[in-house]
Amino acid sequence: MNKFLLALLVISGLTGPLAAADLFDRSNLAAWCIVPFDAKKRSPEDRAAMVAKMRISKIAYDWRQEHVAEFEREILAYQKHGIEFFAFWGVHDEALRLFERYKLHPQLWVTLREQGESQEEKVKKAAEGLLPTLEKARKIGSQLGIYNHGGWGGEPENMVAVCEYLKKNHATDNVGIIYNLHHGHSHLDRLPKAIEAMKPHLLCLNLNGMDIAGDTKGRKILPLGVGTEDVNVLRQIRASGYSGPIGILNHTQEDAEGRLLDNLDGLQWLVPQLDEQAPGAKPKYRTWREHERG
Repeated sequence: MNKFLLALLVISGLTGPLAAADLFDRSNLAAWCIVPFDAKKRSPEDRAAMVAKMRISKIAYDWRQEHVAEFEREILAYQKHGIEFFAFWGVHDEALRLFERYKLHPQLWVTLREQGESQEEKVKKAAEGLLPTLEKARKIGSQLGIYNHGGWGGEPENMVAVCEYLKKNHATDNVGIIYNLHHGHSHLDRLPKAIEAMKPHLLCLNLNGMDIAGDTKGRKILPLGVGTEDVNVLRQIRASGYSGPIGILNHTQEDAEGRLLDNLDGLQWLVPQLDEQAPGAKPKYRTWREHERG
């Protein structure tokens, strides 16, 4: 469907949740965890070329100290291939300087710190601890995304409470939530309710193959289509009405290209099943061998 027409229909209230073909289209996907997580340790130039070849137009950039010297090369490589520098893990002064120089406004993804005794005190301290980072993000026109990474700060209800506190008490308009399914195995029994609560603040939702309690069974990070709950989870996401960016990840020490392709193939196989259509043959995965992974 033409995206302009789709937007008009949504505004007019004439359409329901975004069609799976649009929500999970490659044009709406961002590649995540493909920098330090990559068996081939690609250069910025090779990484940009790899993602462009897959027709993915956004990258969320994770890094380690050895990548700081490559920040500018990464930016230039993305520009060459027409890739959006969609998000940046954490905060780094050199990166902020370069974003300002190149007029980039990536989301900055950070985690919450748990401090205090009562729930009210924890929310207040976590929220106010973000204020300096929020100001840095504001100065470059970026949004700050609270990233669920386990613990108290990874629970959807706590991330929502921090966002609401900041918006109410500090009139903050550049804070939101990044929700990662690979850190959300324990949320599966309440996922629709959690997404509904997060949706007003949700900036990006990162997919993963999902089993119930998979993180306790050596199945924390799976290619899409391998998880036993994948069709149900994607249906819940679509039914929620969320229409923002969708992330796919490597986050393994496999070849990043192979794992991204596995996720793309798995997603393509899953989408027809959301409407109970015949999916065709299950993908032959490059980076996953079920009999070896258990």
